Amino acid sequence: MGRKRETIAGTYQTSTGEVEVRVDPHGGYEIFVNHVPSSHISDDPLRLEYEYMRWIVALCPLIEQRFDVDKLRVTHLGGGACSLPRYFVAKYPRSRNSVVELDSELTQLVRQWFQLPAAPQLKIRAGEARAVADTFVPQSRDVVIRDVFAQAVTPDNLCELAFYRQIHASLSDGGLYIANCGDHKDLKGAKAELRGMAEVFAHLAVIADPSMLKGRRYGNIILVGSDKPVPVLPEITRELLQGGVPAQMKNDEWVRAFMVG
Repeated sequence: MGRKRETIAGTYQTSTGEVEVRVDPHGGYEIFVNHVPSSHISDDPLRLEYEYMRWIVALCPLIEQRFDVDKLRVTHLGGGACSLPRYFVAKYPRSRNSVVELDSELTQLVRQWFQLPAAPQLKIRAGEARAVADTFVPQSRDVVIRDVFAQAVTPDNLCELAFYRQIHASLSDGGLYIANCGDHKDLKGAKAELRGMAEVFAHLAVIADPSMLKGRRYGNIILVGSDKPVPVLPEITRELLQGGVPAQMKNDEWVRAFMVG
């Protein structure tokens, strides 16, 4: 994987602050951006250490059911070490993945350190996620994954109705908007986002572990929006139950009760 393990570990100054690379004794590296865990990357592109990333890719059976994966177009708002885009390239070698990452120096370091696929499989663009999203052409992508944080909070401009409308317009028929939302146990942020998404998308779903959905702790909750139903497929359920932190997927009626509760 790129340079030798011992030569990559360390702390680096970038355009948005500080990036630290730590060697994972079990293999690979963990990337911290301004002291916040951002990514884990290893020699195996199909190995995802972060639970929320595994929850996102658990949706792959739905993606495969809905799209021709040889022509799949995925946009990742937020890149870090590009472990999630790299996964999609490995799983769907003919797919086209575009990444928008604010820290231009981080994108250069990631390309330097790790053997990332080249364009057009994986194209990295330095820029602010909302500003770039506002340039998206209608129906130009099939899946948009938002994984953007400033420290541990999603920027406000990526939680606005105008943003959801822009993403909705950029998606193909049946396209999926998938957002990683970090929230406190009151779940006010996730509920507010879902209410905004409900103004734009006909169908909604969420994925999280049961204790998170019951408002017992801080953690990640995956929000999904689409104009077509987002069914809880058996393959998705099985995949969500296999991780170190088993998760559940809920959709339409449950989500709409949850977001106003």
